[in-house]
Amino acid sequence: MKHVFKLIALSLAASILAGCNSTPIKRDPDYAPVKVSEMPKPPEGNGSIYQSGYANAWFEDIKARRVGDILIVSLVEDTEAKHTNSGKAKSSNTTSITNPTLFGTTPSFRLPLPGRNDASPSGTLAQSLSSSSDFSGSGENTQNNELSGSITVMVTEVLPNGYMRVRGEKRVGMTGGNEYIRVSGIVRPADIDTNNTIDSTKIADATLVYVGDGQVTTASEMGWLAKFFISAVFPF
Repeated sequence: MKHVFKLIALSLAASILAGCNSTPIKRDPDYAPVKVSEMPKPPEGNGSIYQSGYANAWFEDIKARRVGDILIVSLVEDTEAKHTNSGKAKSSNTTSITNPTLFGTTPSFRLPLPGRNDASPSGTLAQSLSSSSDFSGSGENTQNNELSGSITVMVTEVLPNGYMRVRGEKRVGMTGGNEYIRVSGIVRPADIDTNNTIDSTKIADATLVYVGDGQVTTASEMGWLAKFFISAVFPF
């Protein structure tokens, strides 16, 4: 029995330590770096100082231009959207028909009303109808997003027109959770500045993802029972 308690205690300690571990392990293959091909070996004994495939740009800015090159993306996202909608509808209708005069007299007749036994006329052909409807509604949606920082991405493909497809992921492990920033898209070499940096607003077909996991993210999520009560399957 003593060995059983020791085994249970060790299992609990291992689970607690595993829960405290915040090392980012969530890798997304869509943002993985590309495998760079090896540089060709220089020919032997050609007597030249410069070898093919090993040239360096001495008189120009070092910018990403080949598959496997590194590019810094400056995150300067600041978006704000607001949508307001209001509607109002009102209608009313009244129809009245007086008792007509037929052959010099106004027709009347006895209605079979409950509790009445007399033979006096109790009904005419006069009719009256009235209806009214009123509707008023309004809605407003406001959203504001801001993302700042930087992330380094890698060139994965050079398109025929010279544009480059890039992608990258930054993983940050913190106490109580992990943070993941993922960026992908197409950049134009002319938009890259002298520091080999480009703003995220200049990336075409851009995908920017900022997500997290761990205790902090879990605590801010709605529980499954609360989700059920606001879902479409809940009838009330």
